[in-house]
Amino acid sequence: MAVATKTKAHQSSRSWVSIVGTGESEALDVDKYAIMHRVQIHARDLRILDPNLSYPSTILGRERAIVLNLEHIKAIITSEEVLLRDPTDEHVIPVVKELERRLPVGNEEHHGHGDGKETSNPHNDADAAAEEDESPFEFRALEVFLEAICSFLAARTTELETAAYPALDELTSKISSRNLDRVRKLKSAMTRLTARVQKVRDELEQLLDDDDDMADLYLSRKLFSASSASTSPNYYLTSPTIGSKISRASRASLATVRGDENDVEELEMLLEAYFMQIDSTLNRLTTLREYIDDTEDYINIQLDNHRNQLIQLELVLSSGTVCSSFYSLVAGIFGMNIPYTWNNDHGYMFKYVVMGTGMFCVILFVFIMSHARYKGLVGS
Repeated sequence: MAVATKTKAHQSSRSWVSIVGTGESEALDVDKYAIMHRVQIHARDLRILDPNLSYPSTILGRERAIVLNLEHIKAIITSEEVLLRDPTDEHVIPVVKELERRLPVGNEEHHGHGDGKETSNPHNDADAAAEEDESPFEFRALEVFLEAICSFLAARTTELETAAYPALDELTSKISSRNLDRVRKLKSAMTRLTARVQKVRDELEQLLDDDDDMADLYLSRKLFSASSASTSPNYYLTSPTIGSKISRASRASLATVRGDENDVEELEMLLEAYFMQIDSTLNRLTTLREYIDDTEDYINIQLDNHRNQLIQLELVLSSGTVCSSFYSLVAGIFGMNIPYTWNNDHGYMFKYVVMGTGMFCVILFVFIMSHARYKGLVGS
């Protein structure tokens, strides 16, 4: 069993999938050194994507790659391809399919011509395609990952809300060990989920606050600037690795990468959209936490009320015990086997003693309770 587990972990660490700009995917079974050589990153950056190590959510911009670690999504984005770790995971499979669908540019237009039917105005289609394709490849891939992780966390939040609110309402109606244990588990799950959402939100907020970090994510711009500085300006279009994949859409994105190197407005708008989405998810969890806190306060108030009622009952019983003990004292005195001269021929005194002692005990009890009610120790 230990050998099988070790083999499975080893296979998971070597399992990658490569998705290029045309939407084609290829399964890779390579070690970390091959990945480092392929995308030209350091070992410390690749270590962030190790599933056996616990690293917080991170988006790092490197010279030729974006290292992305968001929950179950562990990927490396370059200007030409996306490398995604562990593609057989149940949560990663939908992300791979979404990348294959959305990375290719102009898919909808090609499908429309393939059917031989003109469904809309060609000029409108061309404008829409140009507007859609003006984003660089790395931003389209990054958007897919951000959308997937935000949707995943929002779905987990919805599931938690669906289970938590009825459990809290049931606990307020009936306080029992079963309901308390159920709410305790839900609160623990909410705390863990809140920490995960908070880490993603903090990472997006950190990127938005630093223009230099956002500029590092413009891989196409940096690649074009480097190629322009080292060779002729036409190198970007004649490169065997990049120029062969340039279409009308990628030529439109070339105008974007030729822009101002300090302009990060496009990426800022992209990050802000998903920052607002993840912030909304965090607000939902905050609202749920406040509801749990309010429920706990309500339960504590109920328990305090019950505790006060028990204290009042204890006071009543203690007062009754004191009064009855006085009655027992008189009965014990007269019950002693000691000859008394005044006890002879005075049998009628028995009923007076019994009645007098009983009346005194009742009056004493009423006095004690009246005094307690006057002092506010017993509710009226």
